[in-house]
Amino acid sequence: MNDTPAMPQSSPTTAPPEGVAYPKTIKSYVTRAGRTTTGQAKALQEWGPLYVLPFRPEPLDLDATFQRDPGHPAPTILEIGFGMGDATAHIAALMPEKNFIGCEVHEPGVGALLKHIGERGLTNLRIVQHDAVEVLDQMLQPGSLAGVHIFFPDPWHKKRHHKRRLIQPDFVRKLTGFLRPLGADGKPGGYLHCATDWQPYAEQMLAVLSAEPALRNTATDYAPRPAYRPETKFERRGLRLGHGVWDLVFERV
Repeated sequence: MNDTPAMPQSSPTTAPPEGVAYPKTIKSYVTRAGRTTTGQAKALQEWGPLYVLPFRPEPLDLDATFQRDPGHPAPTILEIGFGMGDATAHIAALMPEKNFIGCEVHEPGVGALLKHIGERGLTNLRIVQHDAVEVLDQMLQPGSLAGVHIFFPDPWHKKRHHKRRLIQPDFVRKLTGFLRPLGADGKPGGYLHCATDWQPYAEQMLAVLSAEPALRNTATDYAPRPAYRPETKFERRGLRLGHGVWDLVFERV
């Protein structure tokens, strides 16, 4: 892989059930001020115009966005809330044949991932610094995703905040519509991979995902950590202390 990336072109409602939030009305994240380091700021300036896609209310042309041959379209993976982007960059580097779109609202994380892009020469990765629900609704086509990654979303520990958790029935139903359906030729459907280190949230995730009829669990309950997902430093520390981490991988049927 080259040290320097090739230059891409700039480019009727009903009330929800009790305890379930419509993601467009209740945010699953809090916009917080964070310190952007000098390196992150430099990456934002240098690589942002090339790899950060502006939010626009129109569907992306994925082949054009990633400069792929339209005759050989690449699978596209969406990551929601990539944090500082370590896992995102690791996975994109492992799978150069796939497109990756990362959604993150916090600028230091965007800068950190752009720094990875510049240092690793990752040409198959784009960022949208915007709310993922609106990105789904406005910028992506139904059935266009080969996978969705949601790693360690905010567990919102307090009971009164559970309505803010991202993994809710309505949101999972929405996500499922953007996953590639199971092909008549037996080609697998798109997948949804979630991970959390908070057991009560893992249990909620398992219940919500299992209740979605358009998804099937690839495991009996929780899945082994797929080899492509790296352990984070916090995860390794937690495992040493005896804390658990739960992965869930479901496929579209």
